[in-house]
Amino acid sequence: MSKHTTTFDLAAIMPDPASKQSLYHQLYHALRLAILDGRLGRGARLPSTRELSATLGVARNTVMTAFDQLLAEGYLESRVGDGTYVSPSLPDELLHVRPPDRFPPQPLPATEQLSARYRAITSAPMGGYSDVQIPRAFGTGIPALDAFPYALWARLVARQWRAPQPQLLTYGDAAGYRPLRDAITEYLGTARGVRCTADQVLITAGSQHALDLVAQVLLDPGDTVWFEDPGYRGARAALLGSGAQLHPVPVDHEGLSVAHGLSTCPTARMAYVTPSHQYPTGVTMSLARRLALLEWAQESNAWILEDDYDSEYRYLGRPLSSLQGLDKANRVLYIGTFSKVLYPGLRLGYLVTPPALTAPFTRALQLAHRHLSVFDQAVLADFINEGHFARHIRRMRALYAERQDCFVRTLQQELGDYLTVDCAEAGLHLVAWLSPNLVDHAVAQAARQQGVEVAPISAYTMQSPVRAGLVLGYAMLDEAEMRAGVQGLKRAVIQVEGKG
Repeated sequence: MSKHTTTFDLAAIMPDPASKQSLYHQLYHALRLAILDGRLGRGARLPSTRELSATLGVARNTVMTAFDQLLAEGYLESRVGDGTYVSPSLPDELLHVRPPDRFPPQPLPATEQLSARYRAITSAPMGGYSDVQIPRAFGTGIPALDAFPYALWARLVARQWRAPQPQLLTYGDAAGYRPLRDAITEYLGTARGVRCTADQVLITAGSQHALDLVAQVLLDPGDTVWFEDPGYRGARAALLGSGAQLHPVPVDHEGLSVAHGLSTCPTARMAYVTPSHQYPTGVTMSLARRLALLEWAQESNAWILEDDYDSEYRYLGRPLSSLQGLDKANRVLYIGTFSKVLYPGLRLGYLVTPPALTAPFTRALQLAHRHLSVFDQAVLADFINEGHFARHIRRMRALYAERQDCFVRTLQQELGDYLTVDCAEAGLHLVAWLSPNLVDHAVAQAARQQGVEVAPISAYTMQSPVRAGLVLGYAMLDEAEMRAGVQGLKRAVIQVEGKG
């Protein structure tokens, strides 16, 4: 057999020292691609590792590591005393493959090939106007990441890792880490007026997971749900995904109109509400409306899904007590999250179930989701139990009040001729109501071109007419970022007005 080394151009596999990818990975991928697209043919003999390392100017160990990986995967074979060769037994269907960036675009499946559940979910996209991964003005749902106590959190993590208990490294209880459930129970009873035991508290992967869980456990296809209009699109997606029929109920200055729901759809199976701080309008449900909603649920044997997503941040007086705390008939399921309080990447929230539903929901968690990271739950339990959580909320409440005041003043100074905005009593976002000659989704589209993320309030509505407005998050922005974002929004508004 010939021992002539391949004449393949070695410059094609020359690694780039400035690349973030390791030299070994670069060499491995370059050789693999050369084999797959036929530049290194079957049976071709490769240079020795010593020769190749000298030619490429890399350490011999780098070449040997790349060769070992290709040998293990079957692309190369080593012949004792004869060198390294491209495997002659590679199946034809693997060869002459185009590089990844040259793959022709594949057509999406026809709509009829996708499930009705998928089509229902995607008909109500979640989040703001688009799904932006990097926080920027004025996306919603992002807290002040610059003010998070990273050093303290790191110490709590390190302490757990120094001597981890075996239970933190296993699957754990599907309902959640018991010390965390105990801590949440105490906190909710004190701060939110929630009446429950730790057995009723189930740990979820954020509020969206809790919404999905409730929809899957309690709703059958065709069941009707009262839904705030305008309302949170993440909840809309979860409920539609279960096959539920959403019945839009208008929201006014007292919150969801229970009278409208009773007159148009009294036999609904469930009502979804954000009573403490309605999303996105920001209004608070009045006590009269709360009592009327609870009375309807009790008499109709219906459920109330209370989404308490950011009630910790109330700037006038104490946070309002929950709807669940007023419930005497055990018809309310209560959802909370740590995404708005700490950071979204933590992916921890909770669901408080009525006692009769605790066992079914725990079983559903065991079957559908299995278990969340017990370690993260243990760190969070320490953060709460040692008083850091309460202190963090107090600090953030003061910071957000300052940022909101700065944001409102800046909007009024720069855009007072185009919109109306006032300070809100709670929450991490505001609604700026546009002048009659402006269309909110047109402004939102123009703002995106300026690098500014705003959500048109019309995107949250299903039927109810609503004045054109923009949903603006401010919590994650310092003053300089705020002012830069407002200038971008101003350019967008002027652009849209000019076209009008």
